[in-house]
Order: sequence, then structure tokens, then C-alpha cells
Amino acid sequence: MPIHGNLGGFIKPGFNPLGPQTEEYTYELYAWGGNFYGELGLGNTTYYSSPVQVGALTTWTKVSAGNQFSVAIKNDGTMWSWGEGASGKLGQGSTTDYSSPVQIGALTTWSQVSAGHAHTLAIKTGGTLWAWGVNNVGQLGQNNTTNYSSPVQVGALTTWLDVAAGFYSSFAIKTDGTMWSWGGNGDGALGIDDGSFANRSSPVQIGSNTYWASVAGGRDGALAVTTDGKLFSWGLNNSGELGLGNTTYRISPVQVGALTTWAQVSMGRGNYSSAVKTDGTMWTWGKNNAGQLGQNNTTNYSSPVQVGALTTWSKVAAGNVVALAVKTDGTLWAWGDGGDGSLGQGNTLDYSSPVQVGSLTTWGELPYMMSSNGASLALQL
Repeated sequence: MPIHGNLGGFIKPGFNPLGPQTEEYTYELYAWGGNFYGELGLGNTTYYSSPVQVGALTTWTKVSAGNQFSVAIKNDGTMWSWGEGASGKLGQGSTTDYSSPVQIGALTTWSQVSAGHAHTLAIKTGGTLWAWGVNNVGQLGQNNTTNYSSPVQVGALTTWLDVAAGFYSSFAIKTDGTMWSWGGNGDGALGIDDGSFANRSSPVQIGSNTYWASVAGGRDGALAVTTDGKLFSWGLNNSGELGLGNTTYRISPVQVGALTTWAQVSMGRGNYSSAVKTDGTMWTWGKNNAGQLGQNNTTNYSSPVQVGALTTWSKVAAGNVVALAVKTDGTLWAWGDGGDGSLGQGNTLDYSSPVQVGSLTTWGELPYMMSSNGASLALQL
């Protein structure tokens, strides 16, 4: 995690977030955890172990967190960024750090955004795709390896629908259901089965299928859901993060099991994956050194394992060693590594099972990925 397809739709308490949603809500923005470069957007570099509102606005609609920086969109179509500005990853035309949200340009046509490790992808309302930040392996899709500190368009197409920034890789889905990737291709992270691990600096189609609905990029691989609810994975698999029952890397999409009930997926930078099914159950797999799989242990799992027995989960976001999830009742839950207060529990303890963050029932969208230094973001009605 757009609310982008890979994080599901917006939720409002009393609604079923797993079903079709036609209305978009606006939110207050909250942040907590590590704040070394001001990535919490609170005007300082102080760490917070409980959620703190970012400013006083109630007009945020989407949020995404990279490595020590954050990007968000308001309901007026403007886009904002804050945190570490190295390599131009804030899109501000500079490498300056900002500890409070700063608007990126003056446009009011941004519709979705996804922050990777040090680069960002975004789509405008007209379907054009844009990128900025670090470009050492071509992850900006510019047919070069030059960093850009302001948004640059990826090609000239107006048919981009969904986008996901991985660690050093980028993924996108077009309106025709085709899926494309570019950037770093170590361990087959791009899913391009051509017998090569070469990086790509321009979008390349993954296979020829036209049934892709959403995609989530991880550290060295990705997860994708099809229009009929099947789940596929590819890339690095050292900890079983592909969910295939083994630790063998894959250079092209492989189906995870045979189910057709996957609704929303998220792949963490810490080599683990999380997903929610259409029945409201939540499943995790991969690396579990800090309890980030929510299984009340620190055992790795190479196949999906259900988190508890509840059927009320609506969406999940996998970070580095932290996971966040929202239930259908609007409550927010966290688990994994609590260092820097990243679990929002008012302490720095680790939790290997979901624990509720506060008592509110008005939580909405989650970031596509949390920053690897333990910063967490969420939107609240």
C-alpha cells in the first residue's frame, strides 16, 4: 500500500470495505514512531510512541511512506511530501529535508501515489504516470539512471490505472489489465521471465495476461491479485515471502495456492507478506524475526497462515518489521517491532500478535508501506 488497488478501498465504520465502494472519504492524518528526518510531518524530529495528528486538516485522502519520507494527496488533488529530501525523493526540486508537509508543485490533478525505498510513483487523474527520486537502477522508468528531484512523466501514455513502488523496482497496471515493471531485477524482482536478471529503465510488460487487478511491490519481489481473486507472487524468496511453501526465488508470477478469494495484499520491505481475503480473514507469511506475521511467535512461514480466527479484517499494510491493519469496525491494530514507538502503543515493546492502537473506531486508509526506520501513518475519519 494506492488506495491504490493494492490496499483496497476507503472504509467508513458501518460499511463493508471488502465490497464495492463508490464514495471517497476525507481524513485527518496521524503519524507515530521514528522521526529522524521529520518523516512524521509534525514540524520536528521527535519520536512519538502514540498517534499524533499532522496539522489540523481533515482533507487528506491518500498517504504513502517511503524510507524516512512520506507523500500524501488531499481531496483537492494536490500532493504533499515531507521527511528526508536526499536524492530529490520529496519531489521538491531540491534535496532539502522538510519536517512538515510541503506541496509538490501547484497541480491539482494527482489521484494516487506510492512511495518506495527512495523513489515515488504517482498517477494523475488523466491516467498519466509520473516518477521522481533515486534512479540508480532505472526505477523511474526514464530510460536512464539519472535521479530526478521533481516529477517526470513516464512515457506518454494516459492508460495507467494502478501503481506500486517497491524497494528498487516499480510496478504498474494499465486500464487494459496488463501489468508492467521496471527498475532493479535482482532475484527476478520484476517478474520478467526472459532468462535474464538485467535491470530495466523503461516499463516492460510482465507476460501477456490482461487480468491483473492490483499489485504490491516488496523488497525484491511483488504480489499481484487478478480480477477473479487469484494471488500471484515472484522474486526473492529467502524467507518464504512468496507464500509458495518453499524458499526458491521465482522470475515470473506463480500462483499462491488455488484460491480465488484474495481481496487485498501488501508486501513488506522486511521479506514478509500480508493479505486479506473476501471473507474478512487475514493471512501472513515470510520472515517473522520480530513477530511481524502476527502469529504470536517468531517462526518463519513459507505458506499463508491465518492470523487468529477473526473475519472482520478489512485491510493490511506491511512495513519493514511492522504491520498495521484496520477492521470493519474502524479499529486500528499493529504488531511486530515496537522500536521507536512504531506500534503506537505508548511504548517501544515488540508484539507478535495484533494489539489495538488506542480505542477509536474511525480509522481509514493505511500507507502502502511504513518507513524502514519505524515511522507509521494512518488516516482517520
